[in-house]
Amino acid sequence: MESIMIRNHDMYWDIAADIYFPPNFDKTKKYPAIISAHPLGSCKEQTSGNVYGEALAKEGFVVIAFDASFQGASGGEPRFIEDPVQRVEDFRHVTDYLVTLPYVDEDRIGVLGICGGGGYSINAAMTERRIKAVGTVTGANYGRLMREGFVNYDPIGALEDMAKQRTAEARGEAVKVNDLLPPSPEEAKRRGITDRDLYEATKYYRTPRGQKPHGLNRSVPSHQAAAVGWDAFHLAEVLLTQPLCVVVGDKVGAFGAYRDGSEIVGRAASKKKEFVVIEGWSHYDLYDKPEPVAQALAKLVPFYKENL
Repeated sequence: MESIMIRNHDMYWDIAADIYFPPNFDKTKKYPAIISAHPLGSCKEQTSGNVYGEALAKEGFVVIAFDASFQGASGGEPRFIEDPVQRVEDFRHVTDYLVTLPYVDEDRIGVLGICGGGGYSINAAMTERRIKAVGTVTGANYGRLMREGFVNYDPIGALEDMAKQRTAEARGEAVKVNDLLPPSPEEAKRRGITDRDLYEATKYYRTPRGQKPHGLNRSVPSHQAAAVGWDAFHLAEVLLTQPLCVVVGDKVGAFGAYRDGSEIVGRAASKKKEFVVIEGWSHYDLYDKPEPVAQALAKLVPFYKENL
């Protein structure tokens, strides 16, 4: 594995990424490549790189797992911004980097997105034709979440609050940063959190199981307004034509990956598309638990081998 920094020429910061290489890698040969995108508020060391990146590299792919702008080890200020437009643009910069590598076959570049990275992967592929195949694992549409569960189903009220906070910061107040999860599973229980996804997110991100220095699950509300009006699946019926493999668990929670997966497979213009349901497992089980991850890879590996 090699850690690199990719220059983001449209802005003024670098994108941090880890490249995973196949066994017996030979830089004189050409390999198919997969861009792996992390979940919302996460980082490349959580599931996109250390789980799926490593596994796909062992199957013969060059995999590049990157940190989103404003997050992880990538640049951009203020920190922790979750900007859908920039998140999608990051894929283009990573693709730009891949096509300069002599060992990457520019005609065999795919993408894999986990959780919110899945929605971003789908949206990016619609207008980035260098991406030839799209896979998602428990993918979620961040725009829908920002109109529904993430704002208590009050998008207008949320937008009003965001506007007030942005005005306050423009006038010199400190940037407000929200912590999206309780500090521990015990605190989640104390607060009465019963939703499967929110509680299991706390068990993953707030314990040694998934904790990483850059995976902090924070947000900046003054910079979230654009997300309320964004939709990962907009124009999928027209623009999403690449082969598509969507993997979800059947134990559903508030983040709605099963719902989103079913929707995009129905809407996509792709002639080759598959909705894979891993029975008996949840959103966060698919991040790192060996059995459901193995089942997901059993579908994703042949999908990428066939289409890249």
